Amino acid sequence: MNVHDVIRKPIFTEKGSMLNEALNKVLLEVAQDSNKIEIKRAVEELFKVEVKSVHTVNVRGKLKRVGRHVGTTRSWKKALVTLKPGQKLDFLEGVK
Repeated sequence: MNVHDVIRKPIFTEKGSMLNEALNKVLLEVAQDSNKIEIKRAVEELFKVEVKSVHTVNVRGKLKRVGRHVGTTRSWKKALVTLKPGQKLDFLEGVK
């Protein structure tokens, strides 16, 4: 799998930014069929940082209703990447 296919996008939430500041962790949306080893290699190759550990969570789609029609949001996979001390990964650096 290509490294650009593994990592879909960063996740920007309040909890994610607190984890980034306090514990040097980054939240990413990744491909559902990727594993921890592929995620670690992709982050190290794309962003030129050293990864300490990777935790993954499969997020199920939620039921949604619009009138009488019922559907679901899509399921996706979240990765919590811990960087080694001294490493930094900031997606919004330089944005005003």
